[in-house]
Amino acid sequence: MYPGCPTPQRGIAAYTISPNRQNPNAGALHAAIFNTFRRFRHQVLYFAPPFIIAYAAMNWAVEKNEYLNSKPGRLAAGVEE
Repeated sequence: MYPGCPTPQRGIAAYTISPNRQNPNAGALHAAIFNTFRRFRHQVLYFAPPFIIAYAAMNWAVEKNEYLNSKPGRLAAGVEE
């Protein structure tokens, strides 16, 4: 019987699926891929430049260290063994 209805309804069947029986992961993979791409696209300019600068500085320091510890580097610096 529906509220406000003077007579009880007959012959109407309503079927629903319980929320705990529905697929909780429906569309999750699709949404995760596009949401991750969208978030990455909006944040890349905040974290990429510092990483690029740090990599360039570290690469320069390693190359400079290798040169200064090589035979030509020691001769250029005037260090005698």
